[in-house]
Amino acid sequence: MIYTVTFNPAIDYVVHADHLQIGATNRAASEEYYFGGKGINVSTVLHRLGAETTALGFISGFTGEALARGLAEEGFNTDFIRLPDGFTRINVKIKGEKETELNGQGPVITEAACAELFARLETLTPQDTLVISGSVPSSMPEDTYEQILARTCDKDVRTVVDATGALLLNVLKYRPFLIKPNNDELAEMLHRPADTDEQIVEGARTLRAEGAQNVIVSRGAKGAVMVTEDDQVILQEPILGRTVNSVGAGDSMVAGFLAGYLRTSDYAYALKLGTAAGSATACSPGLATASEIERRMFQCK
Repeated sequence: MIYTVTFNPAIDYVVHADHLQIGATNRAASEEYYFGGKGINVSTVLHRLGAETTALGFISGFTGEALARGLAEEGFNTDFIRLPDGFTRINVKIKGEKETELNGQGPVITEAACAELFARLETLTPQDTLVISGSVPSSMPEDTYEQILARTCDKDVRTVVDATGALLLNVLKYRPFLIKPNNDELAEMLHRPADTDEQIVEGARTLRAEGAQNVIVSRGAKGAVMVTEDDQVILQEPILGRTVNSVGAGDSMVAGFLAGYLRTSDYAYALKLGTAAGSATACSPGLATASEIERRMFQCK
């Protein structure tokens, strides 16, 4: 089973407006909504690719119940902890001549709720994979990532960490199975350029020396670079297309990689599927469908 953790899920309310005038009444040309959060995005794409997944995290209020119902309709398992106060956030994204976002804050996550999440993670086994990603809400301990990996590393749970900065660097000692910074995040963490293939490979090897088993560095329109646990370097060319949506592309890459790896144990194939999934989401209004990912797999070189 692949478990994902989303500390602060959201309903993304997307409004398309030809013109936006501050201080006046504006009318939408069209609108849609998506159930989001980085871990939820990973679970959604995993499910669409036929992988078994359960989404963990915290929800509250009427928006939380709406999110839970929506994901149940998507068809995969959820095991959310329901908080007694507040409500799951709504992120408003206005797309027009320029894109404007207003992200909600989300509910307070209590110490008791954190303990309940940790208790659920105690049940994971070496046959399971755990994906943790995104920022840690201010109401949670800053070392939450470290607490989670400290509880799972002794169980030989395969862990995937999609974070950056101190959140990522502080957990490398627990030897996560996979990390996935982009090249800008890699450069920021290591305080040196990460523009060329050589620089990226050197940076990925530095993170491996700190404890990461496998490192994927995504490069957007330039593809991806992976350095594996046996120091194999895999260069994946991009799949070209018109980008219409950057939200969830990185999460889709993680999902595609995991689906491919668990299917074949082949890192090169897994990176191709991850690249196809990330590209499919970037070129779609929402998260990628299985058919679109499959179509883009045929374009992979």
